[in-house]
Amino acid sequence: MSPSKPLHMGPIQWLMLLSLALLWGGSFFFIELAIRDLPVFTIVTARVGLAAILLIGFVYLRGHTMPGSLATWARFLLLGALRATLPISLIVWAETQIDSGLASILNSTSPLFTMIVAHFLTADEPLTPNRTVGVIIAMSGVTVLIGADALQGLGLKVLAQLAMLGATLSYGFAAVYGRRFKALPTTVSSAGMLVGATLLALPLALLLERPWTLRPSGLSVAAVLALAVLSTALAFVIWFKLIHSAGAANTSMVTFLIPIVGLLLGVGLLGERLEPSSLIGLALILLGLAVATKVVAAKWLTRVRSS
Repeated sequence: MSPSKPLHMGPIQWLMLLSLALLWGGSFFFIELAIRDLPVFTIVTARVGLAAILLIGFVYLRGHTMPGSLATWARFLLLGALRATLPISLIVWAETQIDSGLASILNSTSPLFTMIVAHFLTADEPLTPNRTVGVIIAMSGVTVLIGADALQGLGLKVLAQLAMLGATLSYGFAAVYGRRFKALPTTVSSAGMLVGATLLALPLALLLERPWTLRPSGLSVAAVLALAVLSTALAFVIWFKLIHSAGAANTSMVTFLIPIVGLLLGVGLLGERLEPSSLIGLALILLGLAVATKVVAAKWLTRVRSS
């Protein structure tokens, strides 16, 4: 039996990592364009529905098949709610009230909420001292971001920021619940999750928003297509390949890059204003992530110094 190929971060893996950060960080930019003409659940349905179709095709291209068990599809429905329908809906609504750059910063707290949820709901992922310190540092960054607005009352901007945190909390529950799908290929579970999300979002769009009556601009339609094809389907394919070639620890470094991409696109292309509190909050959140995942951060810094 030949030894397995070692996991490493070569030029191709770095290119994939940067591409993934651009695709996921760019999703906040695309949402900002889509909400100009389209309502929340219509955007969510189009995004997850088109991506589900593309990923199912990818599943069969890889030689896999979708499961036929109703019990498995019921679990996909719950995973779809936690990983897509609920958080994406919250994010899209939040961006109707706050800038895309701020949304991308708040979204970067997702790994921290995953650690907190895993601590209480699993037996093998406790909050270690460095994780606890990292969470405290990062949450102080969140306090910097929301603090000034919260002092003025629970307005729409504060609610939108809390909605972003609700979305990342939902991602945390999804990450823990997703452990139940270890027996399935990641491509299959991701495609099933997107199908489940579509089944949940579609009735809401049809009943509440009557999308057939909408007259969106070409720019908004293009933004939704970009969300589905680029920021969801293609991003998942790159993520799968990066996990397999570079490992989960290296792939998780994308978390540090997504808010930076989101901020640059928001400021550079949308003309959003960069507040000092946003920079301070981002710095504290990224520092918290680095402390909480110190092994990943150390590996990253080592590779950067040696490149």
